[in-house]
Amino acid sequence: MVPHHIMNRLSLLFCLLVGSIYSHAGEVDPPNVLILFIDDMGYADPSCFGNPLIETPHIDDIAKKGMMLTNFYVNSPICSASRVALATGQYQHRWRIHSFLSTRGAQKRKRMANYLDPAALHTAQLFQDAGYATAHFGKWHMGGGRDIGEAPLPTEYGFDESYVSFEGLGDRVLFQNEKAAQASEALGRGEISHAPKHDLTRIYVDKAIHFLERNQGTPFYLEVFPNDIHDGFFPKEGRAEQFAHLTKDPDEQKFLAVLEDMDREIGRLMGYLETSGLSENTIVIFTSDNGPTDWPHYYERGVEPPGFTGPFFGRKWSLYEGGIRMPFIIRWPARIPGNSEDTESIVLAMDLQPTLASLAGIPLPSGKPYDGIDRTSVFLGHPTPRPDPVFWEYGTLGSIRPGKPAHISPALAMRNGAWKLLLNPDGSDKQLYNLIDDPGETRNLASRYASRTQAMETQVLAWWQDMLTYFPE
Repeated sequence: MVPHHIMNRLSLLFCLLVGSIYSHAGEVDPPNVLILFIDDMGYADPSCFGNPLIETPHIDDIAKKGMMLTNFYVNSPICSASRVALATGQYQHRWRIHSFLSTRGAQKRKRMANYLDPAALHTAQLFQDAGYATAHFGKWHMGGGRDIGEAPLPTEYGFDESYVSFEGLGDRVLFQNEKAAQASEALGRGEISHAPKHDLTRIYVDKAIHFLERNQGTPFYLEVFPNDIHDGFFPKEGRAEQFAHLTKDPDEQKFLAVLEDMDREIGRLMGYLETSGLSENTIVIFTSDNGPTDWPHYYERGVEPPGFTGPFFGRKWSLYEGGIRMPFIIRWPARIPGNSEDTESIVLAMDLQPTLASLAGIPLPSGKPYDGIDRTSVFLGHPTPRPDPVFWEYGTLGSIRPGKPAHISPALAMRNGAWKLLLNPDGSDKQLYNLIDDPGETRNLASRYASRTQAMETQVLAWWQDMLTYFPE
């Protein structure tokens, strides 16, 4: 029997063939989708968003040919939780994931699931069911690794093929993280290879290009998720020293080296889209899973951690803007105006599933409680206010805390228009900011606007009580 998704793909190809014969002028084929989701990239790490030390010309070129959004947020300041919201179009709490996935014991202490339930319906599944070729190359971190060997493979979420690192199962490549790499290798369940960390993005891009070559003529949904700039940083020998004129900090030298090399590999992938004729009708999305690292050992040595958050306060593991507001670029030459910028529209990572489905003409499943909303108008160049507030939670049930005490935020946050409220579940440490006037969150207006603070507090606490129902004792 021919598999279901293969039959769907054959049906789509037949429709495309018939459509090419009978199409009306001006109609276009279903768009391809490429998502570049960087690990631990700060808002201002790309030079088009303000990097003060080096240029990222290939990322900048995506922006020149597309649109930058300056009010884009991920749904968590930590990797697994952020990735679940991106993948599902829902708050990650609905799937009992609020922190990073680690060992079985750690998950139990934090009342978390050990992996994302495939019933969550990954965006890849929607596109695979619509006949697209689908693949994931790079960091996964939604299940598998450490002592979790029973997690579903990425192919069980709608991917035709995958190639991940130590925080996932299936075919994968392991690098210089001996304890986690050894644990991953012991789990089996896939073809395992080894490479230095600085070579991983090259490998992922090679895999992506080969995938595209094998699926010519078929629309594709492709994820490339590099992990170069998640510390530790392991550049090629001799590369870090090339940045000694910019910084005396050896860790920052290494960071700049791997950032520049990652940018070059992204350029190689984008170059393939151009030379193969795929660029015009491919939606390219570039963003990050959370802010840059904030381990305490940097501060203990008297240096700032590598990575730039621009005008924003806070970093990874914080609900201040630097932990959750990310660089975002979308490029689709067939439909999106190039060299443009939207400084108004608030967009969330969980909006991507309903929006990409809309742009591709794929109906959403009935009965799924989406938290993300369709932002097609925004992506096509029409700034649009967000109709409802958005909410965040981090650390209530346990997680990593920032290394700099000032970056430790209250556990809950809410944004509604210009206003952002942070507070703890017990109502303490209320902080209200007008992000239009004060993007750096320097002036707490909670006492000045007490009625606004109270109204927002009621909303965010009600939301959190709802999310808590997914975490039984």
